[in-house]
Amino acid sequence: MRTYQVEITETLKMKVNIEADSPAQAEEIAQQNWQNSEYILDADNFVGAEFNTVPERKPRHYER
Repeated sequence: MRTYQVEITETLKMKVNIEADSPAQAEEIAQQNWQNSEYILDADNFVGAEFNTVPERKPRHYER
């Protein structure tokens, strides 16, 4: 039996209302607010997970 490395990616989502002059500005404000910890995503914001096997890498001496 072999060992495989599996990468698990969890996705959290939250919708927030932002007043702005454009969609780009709204995204910038939301990003700044998130970086300032004004939005905390937790298990209540969980929307899914993906599981992907990480491809095996051959040792460098085999790549030539």
